[in-house]
Amino acid sequence: MALREKKNLVNKVVETIKKYHLIETNDKLVLGVSGGPDSISMLDILFKIKQSNQIQFDFVVAHVNHMIREEAGEDEQYVKNYCMKNDIKFYSKSIDVQKMANTNKIGTEEAGRNARYAFFDQILQEIGGNKIAIAHNKNDKVETIIMNELRGCGISGLKGIEPKREKYIRPLIECERKEIEQYCKENNIEPRIDKTNFENIYTRNKIRNIVIPYIEKEFNPNIIKTIDRLSELVTEQEAYIATQVEKVYQEILIEENKNKYILLDLKKFNKQEKVIKSNLILYTITILFDTTKGIEKIHIEDIIRLCSHNIGNKFLMPNKHLKIFVQGGQIKFSKEV
Repeated sequence: MALREKKNLVNKVVETIKKYHLIETNDKLVLGVSGGPDSISMLDILFKIKQSNQIQFDFVVAHVNHMIREEAGEDEQYVKNYCMKNDIKFYSKSIDVQKMANTNKIGTEEAGRNARYAFFDQILQEIGGNKIAIAHNKNDKVETIIMNELRGCGISGLKGIEPKREKYIRPLIECERKEIEQYCKENNIEPRIDKTNFENIYTRNKIRNIVIPYIEKEFNPNIIKTIDRLSELVTEQEAYIATQVEKVYQEILIEENKNKYILLDLKKFNKQEKVIKSNLILYTITILFDTTKGIEKIHIEDIIRLCSHNIGNKFLMPNKHLKIFVQGGQIKFSKEV
């Protein structure tokens, strides 16, 4: 199957894949496909790329029936039919997301996301795959950035959704929603439409349906591209800072036991600029716990203050699992069991 037009969406996705090394030779993917415009376009485009032999890879499709909407069964059958027609392995699972949300006392959106990712992980293990493809696009990325800033997430929140993070890849991340909708029209694809996306109940829907259209109309018709460019600049700066932080970490590291504790040189830490100190703290915590979830700006400020005062036998516990104290010219980040 030839990829003819120079600027069509298939070629744009190929460029994104190569730019960020999203799919490489012999990769085996799980594609999360709901049946909506984004995910069905991702499936169709990746199928075309695979058929063209531009990249040697394989994939299966995974679909979660959330059991919320009356049309959910039809959505599942729609994706299944596409896969049967094109001889693609299809996996599906029905999960009562509303019940899951009530049981765990979390929002429906979060419960749905947790259910999807858990199922995708399960299928990835079953097939011996190595990557999961999610159909987030450029609009999703911008919506996330706006949501992050409304919640006070700071500079890191301006990165939005990344093209690649660990095993998760997003081939459509440089495609705008209007391009995806046009692709569906041009290729006679009739995606399933989730009517709840037009209900302005959730924050993301309000940003998508009210905030962004208002900005486009009253201030900047290219707001999606503008915020995306800002995201790229922030990502470049964050990457540079991360490189510097890794260097400094090695310079001030005294001892590293990833299962128990990390010791840093207090004097050398205190000589760093505040931006490096803040990121060093986050970097060190990430090494211990693989995440900085629950660590807020106030915790970082308290840790920096503790180190600068250099008072022995004083400690901080940002949460029940992490203890940080200064003693004998050292900063100890300790895992508490």
